[in-house]
Amino acid sequence: MSDVPPRQDLEALWRATQDRLKASVPGSTYSLWLEPLSPAGADADTLYLTGPESVRTWAERRYAKLIVEALADAGADLTRVVFAGERAAVPGHADPHGVELNPNYTFDRFVIGPGNRLAHGAALAVAEAPSEAYNPLFLHGPPGLGKTHLLTAIANYLGANAPGLSVRYATAESFTNEFVTALKSTGVDAFKARYRDIDVLLIDDVQFLEGKAATEEEFFHTFNALYEAGSQLVLSADRIPSELSTLAARLRDRFEWGLTVPVEPPNLATRLTVLRRLVKESGIEIADSGALSELAHRIDANVRQLHGALTRVLAHASLMAKPLSSELIAEVIPGVSRSATATSVEEIQQRVAEDFGISRAELIGSSRAATPLRARQVAIFLTRELTDLSLPQIGRLYGGRDHSTVLNSLRRVEASLGEDDELSGRVSELRQTIHSYDSGSA
Repeated sequence: MSDVPPRQDLEALWRATQDRLKASVPGSTYSLWLEPLSPAGADADTLYLTGPESVRTWAERRYAKLIVEALADAGADLTRVVFAGERAAVPGHADPHGVELNPNYTFDRFVIGPGNRLAHGAALAVAEAPSEAYNPLFLHGPPGLGKTHLLTAIANYLGANAPGLSVRYATAESFTNEFVTALKSTGVDAFKARYRDIDVLLIDDVQFLEGKAATEEEFFHTFNALYEAGSQLVLSADRIPSELSTLAARLRDRFEWGLTVPVEPPNLATRLTVLRRLVKESGIEIADSGALSELAHRIDANVRQLHGALTRVLAHASLMAKPLSSELIAEVIPGVSRSATATSVEEIQQRVAEDFGISRAELIGSSRAATPLRARQVAIFLTRELTDLSLPQIGRLYGGRDHSTVLNSLRRVEASLGEDDELSGRVSELRQTIHSYDSGSA
Protein backbone atom coordinates (compact mmCIF):
# COMPACT_ATOMS: atom_id res chain seq x y z
CA MET A 1 0.00 0.00 0.00
CA SER A 2 1.41 3.39 -0.98
CA ASP A 3 1.53 6.26 1.44
CA VAL A 4 -1.17 8.91 1.21
CA PRO A 5 0.50 12.10 -0.05
CA PRO A 6 0.17 15.27 2.04
CA ARG A 7 -2.36 17.78 0.77
CA GLN A 8 0.25 20.19 -0.62
CA ASP A 9 2.01 17.32 -2.44
CA LEU A 10 -1.33 16.19 -3.87
CA GLU A 11 -2.03 19.66 -5.23
CA ALA A 12 1.44 19.80 -6.82
CA LEU A 13 0.94 16.33 -8.31
CA TRP A 14 -2.41 17.37 -9.78
CA ARG A 15 -0.90 20.49 -11.33
CA ALA A 16 1.75 18.33 -13.01
CA THR A 17 -0.97 15.95 -14.17
CA GLN A 18 -3.01 18.83 -15.58
CA ASP A 19 0.00 19.99 -17.61
CA ARG A 20 0.13 16.57 -19.24
CA LEU A 21 -3.62 16.50 -19.82
CA LYS A 22 -3.46 19.90 -21.53
CA ALA A 23 -0.95 18.49 -23.98
CA SER A 24 -3.09 15.41 -24.67
CA VAL A 25 -6.44 16.90 -25.66
CA PRO A 26 -7.74 19.94 -27.55
CA GLY A 27 -7.90 23.13 -25.52
CA SER A 28 -11.70 23.27 -25.55
CA THR A 29 -11.94 19.67 -24.33
CA TYR A 30 -9.54 20.36 -21.48
CA SER A 31 -11.36 23.55 -20.46
CA LEU A 32 -14.76 21.91 -20.50
CA TRP A 33 -14.16 18.45 -19.03
CA LEU A 34 -10.80 18.29 -17.24
CA GLU A 35 -9.96 21.73 -15.85
CA PRO A 36 -13.02 21.81 -13.51
CA LEU A 37 -11.79 18.65 -11.75
CA SER A 38 -9.78 18.92 -8.55
CA PRO A 39 -8.18 16.41 -6.17
CA ALA A 40 -10.24 15.67 -3.08
CA GLY A 41 -7.84 13.14 -1.57
CA ALA A 42 -5.95 9.90 -2.07
CA ASP A 43 -6.00 6.48 -0.47
CA ALA A 44 -3.55 3.65 -1.23
CA ASP A 45 -3.38 3.55 -5.04
CA THR A 46 -6.50 5.68 -5.65
CA LEU A 47 -6.87 9.37 -6.46
CA TYR A 48 -10.25 10.90 -5.63
CA LEU A 49 -11.35 13.66 -7.97
CA THR A 50 -14.30 15.98 -7.54
CA GLY A 51 -16.05 18.61 -9.65
CA PRO A 52 -19.49 19.60 -10.97
CA GLU A 53 -21.77 16.59 -11.34
CA SER A 54 -22.27 16.95 -15.10
CA VAL A 55 -18.51 17.19 -15.64
CA ARG A 56 -17.69 14.27 -13.32
CA THR A 57 -20.04 11.89 -15.12
CA TRP A 58 -18.62 12.64 -18.55
CA ALA A 59 -14.99 12.71 -17.42
CA GLU A 60 -15.34 9.36 -15.68
CA ARG A 61 -16.80 7.79 -18.79
CA ARG A 62 -14.42 9.30 -21.34
CA TYR A 63 -11.20 10.38 -19.63
CA ALA A 64 -10.53 8.17 -16.59
CA LYS A 65 -7.89 6.12 -18.44
CA LEU A 66 -6.24 9.26 -19.82
CA ILE A 67 -6.03 10.76 -16.32
CA VAL A 68 -4.40 7.58 -14.96
CA GLU A 69 -1.84 7.74 -17.76
CA ALA A 70 -1.15 11.41 -17.05
CA LEU A 71 -0.70 10.59 -13.35
CA ALA A 72 1.88 7.94 -14.25
CA ASP A 73 3.71 10.40 -16.51
CA ALA A 74 3.76 12.84 -13.59
CA GLY A 75 5.47 10.23 -11.43
CA ALA A 76 2.50 9.33 -9.23
CA ASP A 77 2.19 5.98 -7.50
CA LEU A 78 -1.56 6.07 -8.15
CA THR A 79 -3.13 3.66 -10.63
CA ARG A 80 -6.83 4.35 -10.20
CA VAL A 81 -9.13 7.38 -10.14
CA VAL A 82 -12.51 7.63 -8.45
CA PHE A 83 -14.89 10.51 -9.09
CA ALA A 84 -16.53 11.67 -5.88
CA GLY A 85 -19.30 14.17 -5.23
CA GLU A 86 -18.39 17.75 -4.39
CA ARG A 87 -19.30 17.12 -0.76
CA ALA A 88 -18.25 13.50 -0.50
CA ALA A 89 -16.07 12.23 2.31
CA VAL A 90 -12.77 11.07 0.87
CA PRO A 91 -10.46 8.68 2.74
CA GLY A 92 -7.24 10.19 3.92
CA HIS A 93 -8.12 13.84 3.39
CA ALA A 94 -11.72 14.41 4.43
CA ASP A 95 -12.47 16.97 7.06
CA PRO A 96 -14.77 14.99 9.37
CA HIS A 97 -16.23 18.17 10.85
CA GLY A 98 -16.91 20.37 7.86
CA VAL A 99 -17.62 20.70 4.16
CA GLU A 100 -14.85 21.71 1.80
CA LEU A 101 -15.81 25.00 0.18
CA ASN A 102 -16.10 25.27 -3.58
CA PRO A 103 -13.55 27.96 -4.56
CA ASN A 104 -15.59 28.85 -7.64
CA TYR A 105 -18.51 30.02 -5.52
CA THR A 106 -17.60 33.68 -5.08
CA PHE A 107 -19.52 36.94 -5.36
CA ASP A 108 -17.63 37.82 -8.53
CA ARG A 109 -18.87 34.66 -10.24
CA PHE A 110 -22.48 35.06 -9.18
CA VAL A 111 -24.66 36.24 -12.07
CA ILE A 112 -27.06 38.89 -10.78
CA GLY A 113 -30.58 39.28 -12.14
CA PRO A 114 -33.96 40.60 -10.97
CA GLY A 115 -34.76 37.37 -9.15
CA ASN A 116 -31.63 37.28 -7.00
CA ARG A 117 -30.42 40.89 -6.76
CA LEU A 118 -31.71 41.41 -3.22
CA ALA A 119 -30.35 38.06 -2.03
CA HIS A 120 -26.93 38.86 -3.50
CA GLY A 121 -26.89 42.32 -1.91
CA ALA A 122 -27.89 40.96 1.49
CA ALA A 123 -25.30 38.19 1.35
CA LEU A 124 -22.56 40.64 0.38
CA ALA A 125 -23.58 43.00 3.18
CA VAL A 126 -23.30 40.13 5.67
CA ALA A 127 -19.89 39.15 4.31
CA GLU A 128 -18.61 42.72 4.56
CA ALA A 129 -20.01 43.31 8.06
CA PRO A 130 -20.89 40.10 9.91
CA SER A 131 -23.42 40.56 12.73
CA GLU A 132 -23.93 44.20 11.78
CA ALA A 133 -26.19 43.99 8.74
CA TYR A 134 -28.83 41.24 8.90
CA ASN A 135 -28.85 38.57 11.57
CA PRO A 136 -30.00 36.00 10.85
CA LEU A 137 -30.09 36.15 7.05
CA PHE A 138 -32.52 33.57 5.66
CA LEU A 139 -32.46 32.80 1.92
CA HIS A 140 -35.24 30.67 0.44
CA GLY A 141 -36.16 29.31 -2.97
CA PRO A 142 -36.26 26.13 -5.05
CA PRO A 143 -33.07 24.11 -5.64
CA GLY A 144 -30.55 25.24 -8.22
CA LEU A 145 -31.07 29.00 -7.98
CA GLY A 146 -27.84 29.94 -6.18
CA LYS A 147 -28.50 29.71 -2.44
CA THR A 148 -25.52 27.43 -1.87
CA HIS A 149 -23.41 29.68 -4.08
CA LEU A 150 -24.22 32.71 -1.93
CA LEU A 151 -23.62 30.94 1.39
CA THR A 152 -20.30 29.62 0.14
CA ALA A 153 -19.42 33.04 -1.28
CA ILE A 154 -19.84 34.53 2.19
CA ALA A 155 -17.53 31.90 3.65
CA ASN A 156 -14.94 32.36 0.87
CA TYR A 157 -15.07 36.14 1.23
CA LEU A 158 -14.52 35.98 4.98
CA GLY A 159 -11.72 33.47 4.55
CA ALA A 160 -9.92 35.86 2.21
CA ASN A 161 -10.69 39.16 3.93
CA ALA A 162 -11.24 38.32 7.59
CA PRO A 163 -9.02 35.33 8.37
CA GLY A 164 -9.22 36.11 12.07
CA LEU A 165 -12.90 35.13 12.17
CA SER A 166 -13.92 31.52 12.76
CA VAL A 167 -16.39 30.52 10.04
CA ARG A 168 -18.25 27.24 9.57
CA TYR A 169 -20.35 26.23 6.57
CA ALA A 170 -22.39 23.03 6.74
CA THR A 171 -25.54 21.52 5.37
CA ALA A 172 -28.35 20.68 7.76
CA GLU A 173 -27.79 17.07 6.76
CA SER A 174 -24.12 17.14 7.78
CA PHE A 175 -25.07 18.95 11.00
CA THR A 176 -27.53 16.13 11.73
CA ASN A 177 -25.04 13.38 10.91
CA GLU A 178 -22.37 14.93 13.11
CA PHE A 179 -24.82 15.30 15.97
CA VAL A 180 -25.97 11.69 15.73
CA THR A 181 -22.35 10.51 15.63
CA ALA A 182 -21.56 12.66 18.67
CA LEU A 183 -24.46 11.16 20.60
CA LYS A 184 -23.38 7.61 19.76
CA SER A 185 -19.63 7.84 20.19
CA THR A 186 -17.56 11.02 20.37
CA GLY A 187 -19.67 12.95 22.88
CA VAL A 188 -21.58 16.20 22.44
CA ASP A 189 -19.10 18.56 24.10
CA ALA A 190 -16.73 18.61 21.13
CA PHE A 191 -19.70 18.92 18.78
CA LYS A 192 -21.05 21.92 20.69
CA ALA A 193 -17.62 23.56 20.64
CA ARG A 194 -17.39 23.18 16.87
CA TYR A 195 -20.74 24.86 16.28
CA ARG A 196 -21.06 27.34 19.13
CA ASP A 197 -17.56 28.75 19.63
CA ILE A 198 -17.49 30.46 16.24
CA ASP A 199 -18.11 33.88 14.73
CA VAL A 200 -20.13 32.92 11.64
CA LEU A 201 -22.34 29.87 11.04
CA LEU A 202 -23.82 29.15 7.61
CA ILE A 203 -26.32 26.28 7.40
CA ASP A 204 -27.66 25.16 4.02
CA ASP A 205 -31.00 23.37 3.42
CA VAL A 206 -32.43 23.74 6.92
CA GLN A 207 -35.63 22.02 5.73
CA PHE A 208 -33.66 18.81 6.31
CA LEU A 209 -34.17 19.33 10.05
CA GLU A 210 -37.90 18.73 9.71
CA GLY A 211 -39.06 15.67 11.60
CA LYS A 212 -35.80 15.23 13.52
CA ALA A 213 -36.82 16.29 17.01
CA ALA A 214 -33.48 15.73 18.76
CA THR A 215 -31.50 17.56 16.07
CA GLU A 216 -34.05 20.40 16.04
CA GLU A 217 -33.61 20.77 19.78
CA GLU A 218 -29.82 20.88 19.46
CA PHE A 219 -29.97 23.38 16.60
CA PHE A 220 -32.39 25.54 18.60
CA HIS A 221 -29.85 25.82 21.43
CA THR A 222 -27.00 26.33 18.96
CA PHE A 223 -28.93 29.17 17.32
CA ASN A 224 -29.64 30.80 20.67
CA ALA A 225 -26.06 30.51 21.87
CA LEU A 226 -24.66 32.07 18.70
CA TYR A 227 -27.28 34.81 18.48
CA GLU A 228 -26.83 35.84 22.10
CA ALA A 229 -23.05 35.86 21.61
CA GLY A 230 -23.41 38.23 18.65
CA SER A 231 -22.31 35.70 16.04
CA GLN A 232 -23.64 35.89 12.48
CA LEU A 233 -26.11 33.24 11.27
CA VAL A 234 -26.96 32.63 7.61
CA LEU A 235 -29.53 30.00 6.69
CA SER A 236 -31.13 28.67 3.53
CA ALA A 237 -34.15 26.52 2.75
CA ASP A 238 -36.35 25.55 -0.17
CA ARG A 239 -39.25 27.61 1.22
CA ILE A 240 -40.03 30.40 3.67
CA PRO A 241 -39.81 29.68 7.41
CA SER A 242 -43.57 29.72 7.95
CA GLU A 243 -43.96 26.90 5.39
CA LEU A 244 -41.51 24.63 7.23
CA SER A 245 -44.60 23.24 8.87
CA THR A 246 -43.09 20.34 10.78
CA LEU A 247 -40.33 22.41 12.35
CA ALA A 248 -40.96 23.58 15.90
CA ALA A 249 -42.68 26.98 15.94
CA ARG A 250 -39.98 28.48 18.15
CA LEU A 251 -37.35 27.59 15.56
CA ARG A 252 -39.40 28.99 12.67
CA ASP A 253 -39.87 32.21 14.62
CA ARG A 254 -36.13 32.61 15.13
CA PHE A 255 -35.49 32.15 11.43
CA GLU A 256 -37.60 35.27 10.85
CA TRP A 257 -35.85 37.47 13.40
CA GLY A 258 -33.60 39.01 10.77
CA LEU A 259 -34.01 39.36 6.99
CA THR A 260 -35.82 36.75 4.89
CA VAL A 261 -35.07 37.00 1.17
CA PRO A 262 -36.35 34.93 -1.77
CA VAL A 263 -34.07 33.63 -4.51
CA GLU A 264 -36.23 33.39 -7.61
CA PRO A 265 -35.82 31.66 -10.99
CA PRO A 266 -33.62 33.59 -13.44
CA ASN A 267 -35.33 35.56 -16.18
CA LEU A 268 -34.31 35.23 -19.84
CA ALA A 269 -31.64 37.93 -19.68
CA THR A 270 -30.04 36.35 -16.62
CA ARG A 271 -30.08 32.89 -18.23
CA LEU A 272 -28.37 34.30 -21.30
CA THR A 273 -25.70 35.96 -19.16
CA VAL A 274 -25.06 32.67 -17.35
CA LEU A 275 -24.73 30.79 -20.64
CA ARG A 276 -22.39 33.37 -22.15
CA ARG A 277 -20.14 33.20 -19.10
CA LEU A 278 -20.06 29.40 -19.15
CA VAL A 279 -19.25 29.32 -22.85
CA LYS A 280 -16.53 31.95 -22.46
CA GLU A 281 -14.92 30.04 -19.62
CA SER A 282 -15.02 26.78 -21.58
CA GLY A 283 -13.28 28.36 -24.56
CA ILE A 284 -15.96 27.17 -26.98
CA GLU A 285 -16.63 29.24 -30.11
CA ILE A 286 -20.22 29.57 -31.30
CA ALA A 287 -20.91 30.54 -34.87
CA ASP A 288 -24.72 30.64 -34.49
CA SER A 289 -25.50 33.79 -32.50
CA GLY A 290 -29.02 32.54 -31.75
CA ALA A 291 -27.95 29.24 -30.24
CA LEU A 292 -27.58 30.43 -26.68
CA SER A 293 -30.85 32.33 -26.88
CA GLU A 294 -32.56 29.14 -28.02
CA LEU A 295 -31.15 27.23 -25.07
CA ALA A 296 -32.06 30.00 -22.63
CA HIS A 297 -35.66 29.84 -23.87
CA ARG A 298 -35.82 26.06 -23.51
CA ILE A 299 -34.41 25.76 -19.98
CA ASP A 300 -36.21 28.03 -17.54
CA ALA A 301 -36.21 26.28 -14.16
CA ASN A 302 -32.82 27.06 -12.63
CA VAL A 303 -29.14 27.71 -13.26
CA ARG A 304 -28.14 24.15 -12.37
CA GLN A 305 -30.37 22.72 -15.10
CA LEU A 306 -29.12 25.37 -17.50
CA HIS A 307 -25.52 24.34 -16.86
CA GLY A 308 -26.40 20.68 -17.29
CA ALA A 309 -28.23 21.35 -20.55
CA LEU A 310 -25.26 23.28 -21.96
CA THR A 311 -22.97 20.43 -20.97
CA ARG A 312 -25.16 17.93 -22.84
CA VAL A 313 -25.26 20.10 -25.93
CA LEU A 314 -21.49 20.62 -25.94
CA ALA A 315 -20.94 16.88 -25.48
CA HIS A 316 -23.12 16.12 -28.51
CA ALA A 317 -21.40 18.82 -30.54
CA SER A 318 -18.02 17.30 -29.69
CA LEU A 319 -19.00 13.67 -30.34
CA MET A 320 -20.90 14.37 -33.55
CA ALA A 321 -18.42 16.96 -34.85
CA LYS A 322 -21.26 19.44 -35.27
CA PRO A 323 -21.21 23.18 -34.56
CA LEU A 324 -23.17 24.44 -31.59
CA SER A 325 -26.30 25.70 -33.31
CA SER A 326 -29.98 26.30 -32.68
CA GLU A 327 -30.73 23.15 -34.68
CA LEU A 328 -28.47 21.03 -32.49
CA ILE A 329 -30.04 22.46 -29.34
CA ALA A 330 -33.51 21.63 -30.66
CA GLU A 331 -32.31 18.09 -31.28
CA VAL A 332 -30.64 17.58 -27.89
CA ILE A 333 -33.10 19.56 -25.72
CA PRO A 334 -36.44 18.82 -27.42
CA GLY A 335 -40.02 19.23 -26.39
CA VAL A 336 -40.15 22.82 -25.14
CA SER A 337 -41.55 25.48 -27.41
CA ARG A 338 -40.92 29.16 -26.96
CA SER A 339 -44.56 29.74 -26.08
CA ALA A 340 -44.22 27.50 -23.02
CA THR A 341 -41.08 28.96 -21.58
CA ALA A 342 -40.41 31.33 -18.72
CA THR A 343 -40.69 34.26 -21.14
CA SER A 344 -44.44 33.57 -21.46
CA VAL A 345 -44.80 32.94 -17.75
CA GLU A 346 -43.08 36.23 -17.00
CA GLU A 347 -45.50 37.93 -19.38
CA ILE A 348 -48.48 36.30 -17.69
CA GLN A 349 -47.20 37.40 -14.30
CA GLN A 350 -46.52 40.94 -15.47
CA ARG A 351 -49.90 41.36 -17.20
CA VAL A 352 -51.83 40.00 -14.22
CA ALA A 353 -49.83 42.12 -11.76
CA GLU A 354 -50.53 45.26 -13.79
CA ASP A 355 -54.23 44.41 -14.02
CA PHE A 356 -54.47 44.02 -10.22
CA GLY A 357 -52.37 47.12 -9.56
CA ILE A 358 -49.47 45.36 -7.81
CA SER A 359 -45.84 44.60 -8.68
CA ARG A 360 -44.70 41.29 -10.13
CA ALA A 361 -42.58 40.79 -6.99
CA GLU A 362 -45.72 41.07 -4.84
CA LEU A 363 -47.54 38.63 -7.09
CA ILE A 364 -44.97 35.85 -6.72
CA GLY A 365 -44.04 36.77 -3.15
CA SER A 366 -45.37 35.51 0.16
CA SER A 367 -48.05 38.14 0.89
CA ARG A 368 -51.41 36.73 1.98
CA ALA A 369 -53.22 40.06 1.55
CA ALA A 370 -56.42 39.78 -0.48
CA THR A 371 -55.26 41.51 -3.70
CA PRO A 372 -51.86 39.81 -4.14
CA LEU A 373 -53.38 36.45 -3.17
CA ARG A 374 -56.19 36.72 -5.73
CA ALA A 375 -53.83 38.00 -8.41
CA ARG A 376 -51.47 35.08 -7.73
CA GLN A 377 -54.30 32.57 -8.04
CA VAL A 378 -55.39 34.07 -11.37
CA ALA A 379 -51.84 34.12 -12.70
CA ILE A 380 -51.33 30.47 -11.73
CA PHE A 381 -54.64 29.57 -13.40
CA LEU A 382 -53.62 31.32 -16.64
CA THR A 383 -50.14 29.79 -16.53
CA ARG A 384 -51.68 26.33 -16.28
CA GLU A 385 -54.06 27.10 -19.12
CA LEU A 386 -51.69 28.87 -21.53
CA THR A 387 -48.54 26.76 -21.08
CA ASP A 388 -47.80 23.04 -20.88
CA LEU A 389 -45.84 23.36 -17.64
CA SER A 390 -46.51 20.84 -14.87
CA LEU A 391 -47.83 21.84 -11.46
CA PRO A 392 -44.38 21.53 -9.78
CA GLN A 393 -42.83 23.62 -12.57
CA ILE A 394 -45.47 26.29 -12.10
CA GLY A 395 -44.91 26.24 -8.35
CA ARG A 396 -41.19 26.88 -8.82
CA LEU A 397 -41.95 29.93 -10.95
CA TYR A 398 -44.30 31.31 -8.30
CA GLY A 399 -41.90 31.65 -5.39
CA GLY A 400 -41.14 27.98 -4.91
CA ARG A 401 -44.66 26.92 -3.98
CA ASP A 402 -45.47 23.25 -3.74
CA HIS A 403 -47.79 21.11 -5.84
CA SER A 404 -50.72 21.31 -3.41
CA THR A 405 -50.59 25.11 -3.21
CA VAL A 406 -50.73 25.41 -7.00
CA LEU A 407 -53.58 22.92 -7.18
CA ASN A 408 -55.51 24.83 -4.52
CA SER A 409 -55.13 28.08 -6.50
CA LEU A 410 -56.47 26.40 -9.64
CA ARG A 411 -59.49 25.02 -7.81
CA ARG A 412 -60.33 28.36 -6.20
CA VAL A 413 -60.29 30.22 -9.52
CA GLU A 414 -62.23 27.46 -11.31
CA ALA A 415 -64.88 27.51 -8.58
CA SER A 416 -65.17 31.31 -8.74
CA LEU A 417 -65.42 31.65 -12.52
CA GLY A 418 -68.92 30.20 -12.63
CA GLU A 419 -70.16 32.48 -9.85
CA ASP A 420 -68.22 35.73 -10.26
CA ASP A 421 -68.99 37.51 -13.55
CA GLU A 422 -66.44 40.23 -12.84
CA LEU A 423 -63.65 37.72 -12.31
CA SER A 424 -64.73 35.74 -15.36
CA GLY A 425 -64.55 38.86 -17.54
CA ARG A 426 -61.22 39.84 -16.05
CA VAL A 427 -59.69 36.43 -16.78
CA SER A 428 -61.09 36.50 -20.33
CA GLU A 429 -59.58 39.92 -21.01
CA LEU A 430 -56.24 38.90 -19.57
CA ARG A 431 -56.25 35.76 -21.72
CA GLN A 432 -56.83 37.86 -24.85
CA THR A 433 -54.15 40.38 -23.86
CA ILE A 434 -51.57 37.64 -23.32
CA HIS A 435 -52.50 35.90 -26.57
CA SER A 436 -52.12 39.23 -28.40
CA TYR A 437 -48.63 39.66 -26.89
CA ASP A 438 -47.57 36.15 -27.93
CA SER A 439 -48.82 36.67 -31.47
CA GLY A 440 -47.09 40.00 -31.79
CA SER A 441 -43.76 38.72 -30.48
CA ALA A 442 -43.66 35.48 -32.48
